[in-house]
Amino acid sequence: MYRFLLTPRWWGINVFVLLAIPFCVFMGSWQLSRFEARVQDHRTAGELAEKAEHEAPRPLAELLPVDKATSGRQATASGRYGEQLLVPDRELDGRQGFYVLTLLRTDDGRALPVVRGWLPGDADRAEAPAAPTGEVTVTGALQASEVPGENGVPARGGLPSGQTAAISAASLVNLVSYDVYDAWITLAKADSGMKPVPVTAANDTGLDLKAFQNLGYTGEWFVFAGFVVFMWFRLLRREVESIRDAELGLVADETAAVPAAGRPGEPTGKPAENPAGDQPQQPTNA
Repeated sequence: MYRFLLTPRWWGINVFVLLAIPFCVFMGSWQLSRFEARVQDHRTAGELAEKAEHEAPRPLAELLPVDKATSGRQATASGRYGEQLLVPDRELDGRQGFYVLTLLRTDDGRALPVVRGWLPGDADRAEAPAAPTGEVTVTGALQASEVPGENGVPARGGLPSGQTAAISAASLVNLVSYDVYDAWITLAKADSGMKPVPVTAANDTGLDLKAFQNLGYTGEWFVFAGFVVFMWFRLLRREVESIRDAELGLVADETAAVPAAGRPGEPTGKPAENPAGDQPQQPTNA
């Protein structure tokens, strides 16, 4: 009964199923591993943040470039404050406000963006306290450059002069005439009555939308694998039922002869017999 599995049509179906199921399982497992990696990165970032709060600050140069291991670590740098900018649309403790960002000109000529604190309300240069003058040494948590549109950073353009949407070297080099570090720090103790800005997790280390997308894709791939198996058994069952119906005569024979009446050029049947049994009448001579 199952000899039909060896036909070319079923060979194609079987090969497709044998290739599709391992592929779906592999892709589902890979997406699951990506989700688990993000969960582990989230835990590691939390552990590093707790550790950074109790460790001694290190010179900025020793922690660059910023990565998952150095993000959130306490860094120290010296220099003189220069340009001051405002970063609008930043929320803290459920209130809308703005960051006060001041560029620290270091001895090597580059500037380090320093978030000195947060103030509530709309960004207003008059409300932002002036930066200390002279040589200063700052200590704060090291952060990677922000990416507009990610981790709550608004992708906003057309801001007034003296404001920037993202704290990143790519954005700041267009506002100042000197090089800027591809990193920034947030002071542990804010200046002049401002609130300190908390440390944010490094990119791709939190349980964000991307992490749960990986988890959703995991379920989709395993559902696809189950659907392939279901469809294979459904096709197999229909084929078996068709064969059984044919054996029981429940299916009309497609090779049956076409009725004679439907064949053009042939008589429609035998001549009608004389019911009285009389012989055909011979024509008479006139």
